[in-house]
Amino acid sequence: MGKRGRAAVVVLGDIGRSPRMQYHALSLARQTFLEVDIVAYGGSEPHISVLEHQSIHIHKMPQWPTLPRLPELLRPLFLMLKPIFQFFVLLWYLCVKIPVPDVFIVQNPPSVPTLVVVKFASWLRHSAFIIDWHNFGYTLLALSLGRSSLFVAIYRWIEKGCGKMAHGSLCVTKAMQHELSQNWGIKATVLYDQPPEFFRPASLEEKHSLFCRISKHINEPYGRRDCVSNGSAGPQNNDPSVTPFTTKVGTDISLKQNRPALVVSSTSWTPDEDFGILLEAALMYDRRVAALLGEDDKTGDEIGWDEKQFAYPRLLFIITGKGPQKEKYEKKIRKLNLKRVAFRTMWLSAEDYPLLLGSADLGVCLHTSSSGLDLPMKVVDMFGCGLPVCAVSYSCIKELVDVEKNGLLFSSSSELADELMMLFEGFPEKCNALKSMRSNLMERVSSVRWATTWEEHAKPLITELI
Repeated sequence: MGKRGRAAVVVLGDIGRSPRMQYHALSLARQTFLEVDIVAYGGSEPHISVLEHQSIHIHKMPQWPTLPRLPELLRPLFLMLKPIFQFFVLLWYLCVKIPVPDVFIVQNPPSVPTLVVVKFASWLRHSAFIIDWHNFGYTLLALSLGRSSLFVAIYRWIEKGCGKMAHGSLCVTKAMQHELSQNWGIKATVLYDQPPEFFRPASLEEKHSLFCRISKHINEPYGRRDCVSNGSAGPQNNDPSVTPFTTKVGTDISLKQNRPALVVSSTSWTPDEDFGILLEAALMYDRRVAALLGEDDKTGDEIGWDEKQFAYPRLLFIITGKGPQKEKYEKKIRKLNLKRVAFRTMWLSAEDYPLLLGSADLGVCLHTSSSGLDLPMKVVDMFGCGLPVCAVSYSCIKELVDVEKNGLLFSSSSELADELMMLFEGFPEKCNALKSMRSNLMERVSSVRWATTWEEHAKPLITELI
């Protein structure tokens, strides 16, 4: 069959929480001039550039219903029924509902039933089949069932078998490329995650506007007033010219010298990201600064945050994301008696999230790969905004984080606390290590972008197959 001028991007997940697949869709539409059908679940809105592109068409599949807690005897039955339901829904969309594509590009994981259905659809519709390996599905399943589980072994067999039947593969790291080649017999092209153009440092005007929009979330602490809500921009202050970070006089906007340091972390609130490390590090920072300043007996209300400059700033951690363990950790946050550290959890739009990263002082990444072979895309986005990062250390993270150049690595809460103390001493003017890392990032912030990398590594594979 001749070329149809069409591609299908397949995600058995929330398309709004699948940024890499959104970027694939944009590149396919912009750089190969194909019509693009995204087949995925709804839930979170994708970026506006995806929604408004005339050549991108989103098909939202019905999801397996969320059921109340089931008796133990029924759980295995429903665990088996869910992939069967997903199988037939995905089969209908890929084989019947969407127009015939030249190529299917599918996100892995999840592998079952996705890879099986896409392989069948590609055979039926005479289309090319490309897998974009973000991780290994069987390693994620092993987090809950254990590596020795029979289900994990079967899952790995299906994942490997379907992977070898694909016409082409992309992957996110050299370590994963090596694993696929040596142990799976699959040749893959490395396509590193890179930020698209909307991840960039924010201007003063954009920062002030963002802080005004999210002021309700910033000024509402967990259960009691804290070091941010006690400031001049507390809940009692509705002045749109003042935020905890910025002041606007006429048309002039300036950053406050005694503002809190803004630390951002994005999490899926799942077991492969130990949020407890961040809570413990925050508590250590709080206690160490108190001891250094001789303020152990003071409550947060007694510290005059707006009256003078301190050697170590207040820290405001804004944690974004959705996931199963969110409520568990929010309860833990409420129980902490922190005087110089505050936490806020929120979900931001696809347009505001890049602005938050571009307005922050430091990013923290808690991602620990289930396979040890993938890289956290959230760090890529932070780097695109010129934001230095402290990240959990694991096997291939140095493919992304260049220690002391664009970020730091840690293996424990104590190490993270040490890094927070070192980076924020003298904030905002005298924190030289933080400034140096930001300067290094700013030098390359516009030189390496998703479109450039996709053009060099993904486009040749796709155009060859179609």
